[in-house]
Amino acid sequence: MGKVVVVTGAGAGVGRATAEKFASEGYDVALLSRDPERLERAAAELRRHGVRALPIPTDVADAAAVEAAADRTERELGPIDVWVNVAMATVFAPVAKLTPEEVERGTRVTYLGQVHGMMSALKRMRSRSGTIVNVGSALAYRSVPLQSVYCGAKAAIRGFTDSLRSEIIHDKIDVHLTMVDLPAVNTPQFDWALNKMGKKARPVAPIFEPEVPALAIYFAATHKRRDVWLGFSSVKAILGNRVAPGLIDRYLAKAGYSGQLTDEPTPANAPSNLFEAVPGDYDAHGRFDDSSRRRSIEFFTDRHRTGFLAAAAVAVGYLTHRAAKRLNV
Repeated sequence: MGKVVVVTGAGAGVGRATAEKFASEGYDVALLSRDPERLERAAAELRRHGVRALPIPTDVADAAAVEAAADRTERELGPIDVWVNVAMATVFAPVAKLTPEEVERGTRVTYLGQVHGMMSALKRMRSRSGTIVNVGSALAYRSVPLQSVYCGAKAAIRGFTDSLRSEIIHDKIDVHLTMVDLPAVNTPQFDWALNKMGKKARPVAPIFEPEVPALAIYFAATHKRRDVWLGFSSVKAILGNRVAPGLIDRYLAKAGYSGQLTDEPTPANAPSNLFEAVPGDYDAHGRFDDSSRRRSIEFFTDRHRTGFLAAAAVAVGYLTHRAAKRLNV
């Protein structure tokens, strides 16, 4: 029997590309997401690699459903070797326009969904071995306006992950816990996330195709790295916030709205996947293929981090100086 991986959010976006990457490497894949038809289509594509693919419709916000999916995976595919937490949901809106129900739902999917995945995976792996990959974001380190639900949830994932990692070390169990922090990615998120801004949302350049983070996630799962920062843009955001957070606050107050919105109005019937799955033939990619990159320097940032961080520090200093001149501070 081959190795078994569970991928949450596998119906579309980064999760879909990640499931494809693991299947291409010979892993049997359990695909967790909400829309049954999209999961079935994804599973059919993965089987072309000669592996077993098990679609399990699951709302990761439901801990019992995640636990049931883990049980079914081990019954039908075998012991889980790798668990990848990708699923997310969010809202594009300022805090003043959010409802408590929207904040709670986005948090339950994006944050608690990963917590539920970690707990179900750890329960099974601690008596043998395994790897858990949490998908984070540069926005967990440097929040931006209009994405408070997403940024808050991703920051919470970092906190939970670090606590669990120390506990794993304390218990001396053979479970590797790693986190991959992503830049902007071309996924359907920008078409189906609840949007209250009246204009279509867009990722902030540079944008990467979903196969790039999928490769980084596979790399993190198969190498003993504590974390992976994908892309120079992520490194700049993380280090820049350490150097001059107040300056970046003001810069984002000035540029953070327009940078995340297009000039196209949001259709009156625009879909929203916050509370219910959006049907349709979505896959890994969004609508930004023409402006998305197919490669990244993430292997360089991870394998040669000392030299890269030195270069990044110089770049951050330069960008901070430029931003200060723009704001006349």
